[in-house]
Amino acid sequence: MLNFLRKKKIVPVVYLSGIIGNVGGLRNGITLSSIENLLEKAFKIKHSAAVAIIINSPGGSPVQSSLIYKRIKKLAKKNKTKVIFFVEDVAASGGYYIACAGDEIYVDENSIVGSIGVIYASFGFDKLIKKYGVERRIFTTGKYKSILDSFQKQKLSDVKKLKSIQMEIFKNFKNVVLKSRGKKINKQNKNIFSGSFWAGKEAIKLGLVDGIGDLNLVMEKKFGKKIKYIPIKPKKSFLKNVLSKSFYSKDILDTKKIINDIIAYIENRNIWGRYGS
Repeated sequence: MLNFLRKKKIVPVVYLSGIIGNVGGLRNGITLSSIENLLEKAFKIKHSAAVAIIINSPGGSPVQSSLIYKRIKKLAKKNKTKVIFFVEDVAASGGYYIACAGDEIYVDENSIVGSIGVIYASFGFDKLIKKYGVERRIFTTGKYKSILDSFQKQKLSDVKKLKSIQMEIFKNFKNVVLKSRGKKINKQNKNIFSGSFWAGKEAIKLGLVDGIGDLNLVMEKKFGKKIKYIPIKPKKSFLKNVLSKSFYSKDILDTKKIINDIIAYIENRNIWGRYGS
C-alpha cells in the first residue's frame, strides 16, 4: 500500500472562499489569522508536486489581501514549492491580489477576474438630519478626526485626503500585479488597471491568468493521472459556525449585534452582487 501511494503525486489543496477581512458574525471572512494554519499545514506536506489553492472571493480588505499574498509567497519560497491558483466564481480586487501569489492562475470560462483598484463607499445623511431638525454635535482634537463623517456635508479636503491614501494603496496593488504576472501581462492595455473586470477567456488575452481549467484537468496534464489530493479545510463548517455565533450563544440577546450582523451580511451580498454572484 505504501509503495502504491509513493507512486502518486501529492497535491495539498487549500480552499479560500468569502469576503476578505472581518465581516461580521453572520459570515466568516478570509483573514491571515483564519487561514494561517491551513497554509502552514499545506506547505509542510513533504514531497508535494505543488500546492493548489482554490479561491472564490470578490475582494475586501487590502491589508489582509497583502498579508495573505506575502505569507503564501514566503511559504512557497521557504519550501521551494510551486503554487497554482484555481478561480471559481470570482477572484476580483483583493481576491485577485491573493491569486497573484501563484506561479500560475487558472479559471473557468465563466469566472470573473480583475477589478484592480481601490474603493471606498459610504452614505451622506447631512440633508436627512437637517430635514428632521436633528443637530449633529461632534468634538475632536485633530483636524482629520471626523473625516468623511456621514452626518456632515462632504468636504473637499476630506476627499483629497482619502484619494491620496487610495492612490498609495492602488500603486501597491498595481506593483504586485506587474511583478507577479511579469511578461505575461499586456501592459499596453490601459483598461487592466481601470478597475474593470473580465470573464475567463478575455482575462487570458490580457495576461491576468494562464488558462482555462479546473483542478483535476490542469493537474492531470501537469503530473499525470496518479495524483493524491489532500484537502486542507477548516475543521468547523460554515453552518456550524453561524449557528454557534448567532443562534446558540448569549449574542442572541444582543439586539445591536444582531442588527450589525444583518447589515454586514447585506453589505457582503452587495459586494458579491457586483460580479453576478
